[in-house]
Amino acid sequence: MKLARVRTQNGVCPALIDEQGRARDISGAVQDITAMAVTPDEMARLEALDPETLPVVEGDYAPILDDVRRIFCIGLNYSDHAEEAGMPIPQEPILFMKSCPATGANDPIILPKGSEKTDWEVELGVVIGTRAHHVAAVDALSHVAGYCIVNDVSERAFQTERGGQWTKGKSCDSFAPIGPWLVSTAEVPDPQNLMMYLDVNGVRKQTGSTATMIFSVAHIVSYLSKFVTLMPGDVITTGTPPGVGMGMKPPQFLAADDVVELGVEGLGIQRQPVVAYRP
Repeated sequence: MKLARVRTQNGVCPALIDEQGRARDISGAVQDITAMAVTPDEMARLEALDPETLPVVEGDYAPILDDVRRIFCIGLNYSDHAEEAGMPIPQEPILFMKSCPATGANDPIILPKGSEKTDWEVELGVVIGTRAHHVAAVDALSHVAGYCIVNDVSERAFQTERGGQWTKGKSCDSFAPIGPWLVSTAEVPDPQNLMMYLDVNGVRKQTGSTATMIFSVAHIVSYLSKFVTLMPGDVITTGTPPGVGMGMKPPQFLAADDVVELGVEGLGIQRQPVVAYRP
């Protein structure tokens, strides 16, 4: 099952994506896609709907959840990305947060005021569906509602040159495109075998696979649950493969009028125009 939220003239409409990729209106079954809608009982109820009986709805994609609670991020989780960043392979998952609101899959990336080094990162996102507290890795995936694409947009000067704390370079407005879909775990039996890519202006920058993660999704969920009680609606973004702008020689960063396209196998495609800061 693929769930989405579609912006229409009458507001945001919860939707189910059919086999042809069309969004089908499920507002008769659920008011919106929220943290409560991704619990196992609600997901099972929505999965029982017949898309062919539902009206088609058109519009731009909104963030996949109306109420993303928190966005947890794992840094340097691909060995080849750690190498291009000139940093050692971590012995434990590196945790930081994105403190900005989630945006839609195709919403603009806004260059922050004073930005010099706004960068891209295609990542697999994990949406929590049930409370996870000190869970074992073997049980961790049972707490996952589904998966999505996240572009972990980053301002590298803010992140690394302004006195520490990655969060300040990760939380500018528009830096959390999430979606277009929330894809249920039934459609992603192995999250460690998904191809991923990112292009800037039609030129391939990142190509990778979740198979090369240092820490698996199950390990990450289990690990985080030992420090933070994970709740339905939490999103975990799990790291990026090599090919980010800061790792290129010379480094390359986003500029106004660029277009970023990214995808993860089975999870759809994002496409974001880059726009200049406006006060």
